Amino acid sequence: MSTAAAATSGGPVETAIRTKLTETLNPTELAITNDSWQHRHHHAMRETGGGNGETHFSIQVVSDAFAGKSMMQRHRMIYGALSEEMQQGLHALSLKTKTPEEVAKAAAAAPSA
Repeated sequence: MSTAAAATSGGPVETAIRTKLTETLNPTELAITNDSWQHRHHHAMRETGGGNGETHFSIQVVSDAFAGKSMMQRHRMIYGALSEEMQQGLHALSLKTKTPEEVAKAAAAAPSA
C-alpha cells in the first residue's frame, strides 16, 4: 500500500502521526490503523472517559531511513518523532518497521499462489 493509498480521514492524532512520520522518515509505505476501540475497557481508558478515541495505533512503515538500524533503533526513531503525542495521551503503538530491501526480500521468499 502506498502512502497516498493509506491516507484516510483520521482524527487529529492519526493525522499528526501520518504527518510527522512522513516528514521524518519519507516512507515508501505507511499504514496507520486506529486500534483504540479495542482498549476502551482498560482501566486507564475508563478513567479518562475512553480518551479521545485515539490512544492505540498499529503502524506499518517502510523506509530507507531504517537501513542499518536495529528494531530498537527504528522504534526509538518513531517514538522520538511522536514524543509530543505520547505526552498528550497517545498510549500505545504496535510497530512494524522495514526497509524497502527487507520487503522485497520477503516478497521474493514468499511462496507464489
